[in-house]
Amino acid sequence: MAPSALPDGDPAPPTGELPGDALATLGKRPFGVYVHVPFCVVRCGYCDFNTYTLRELGDGSAPGASVDTFAEAASAEIRFAGGVLGSDVPPVSTVFVGGGTPTMLASADLVAVLDTIRVTWGLAADAEVTTEANPDSVSTASLRELAEGGFTRVSFGMQSAVPHVLATLDRTHDPANVERAVAAARSAGLQVSLDLIYGTPGESLADWETTLRAALALEPDHVSAYALVVEEGTKLAARVRRGEVPMPLDDDEADKYERADTLLAAAGYDWYEVSNWARRPDARCRHNLGYWDDANWWGVGPGAHSHVGGVRWWNVKHPAAYARLLADGRSPAHGREELTSEQRHDERVLLAVRLAQGLPLTDVPDSGRRAVAGLVADGLVDGPAALGAGASERRVVLTRRGRLLADTVVHRLLS
Repeated sequence: MAPSALPDGDPAPPTGELPGDALATLGKRPFGVYVHVPFCVVRCGYCDFNTYTLRELGDGSAPGASVDTFAEAASAEIRFAGGVLGSDVPPVSTVFVGGGTPTMLASADLVAVLDTIRVTWGLAADAEVTTEANPDSVSTASLRELAEGGFTRVSFGMQSAVPHVLATLDRTHDPANVERAVAAARSAGLQVSLDLIYGTPGESLADWETTLRAALALEPDHVSAYALVVEEGTKLAARVRRGEVPMPLDDDEADKYERADTLLAAAGYDWYEVSNWARRPDARCRHNLGYWDDANWWGVGPGAHSHVGGVRWWNVKHPAAYARLLADGRSPAHGREELTSEQRHDERVLLAVRLAQGLPLTDVPDSGRRAVAGLVADGLVDGPAALGAGASERRVVLTRRGRLLADTVVHRLLS
């Protein structure tokens, strides 16, 4: 939710004012809050998110540009958002604190930000409240403090269980810390998700299977597995360009995805989105489901993105500039765009196709419906779901091969 490169768009009003038709959607859809904490101990070579090491921020004396002052800047944006959105906001159904490494902040500060959300809008009785964490950035005491403060879930960046793969990714944690962190989270009563990455240069299929088996041995509630993408401007991209490490291969990543799906399914995990598996329906990440289902959310923090009723905007990138704008009573937004009905429809197709329940065939343009039979014949879309049910119940549901080629399916549905 906070990539390093901001998109083009129109200037955002300093008041943060939103069109009336966007505000009118607030009571009709779930409302979530994303909080971007932009600090990391070390910048991983593959990451292109808007993050900063403390050394890059200098002495940290600027408000918002240190772990000690960030919580107040984030809380200031939440209060600002409360004024912009008015009184029609439903209680917040999901909160997701991402980064960066959110747990570089003291647990008390993360709870203070959550308390500001609670005071501003209220939390739904069953609210899902997640923080990301590195395995070596938490303790039994810090996780207990988070749970007591209202957090319900922690997502650990495990990435790999193989030391040489972690080294290539510039991950600094000891693989043994993952087991300790998971045990501490469970003792605090938190649900646990593990984030994995496959396709790292030098990672063999056996390495990937070692990671999968190590993750499954911890019995997490949820697993995310993402193919490594070499993003321009990252340290990893420079290493690939210099020939120091090879570019990830599509066929290798496809083999590893299929191996992940096989092992996860055998262990009782169901896929519900192309890159996500859960042991139970209530272990699915409801916050991310909100993104895929066109919910409303406010993104708090430097570079964070927001969406309300078809209006999308994104904040300035630097923590100090972000905090200065809020201190002046101005929106920290850098730019925004109002999506057309056609853009919203295309996004609906793009995102819903990735979900296990698929996309209703009635939501596919007429030209795209003519492509469905070919997608079934090519083994990319499930035939009975698309062709066998009653006309009003037909859906575009990806096969496993279709999940590997989801972008191709979307292109054919929209072309």
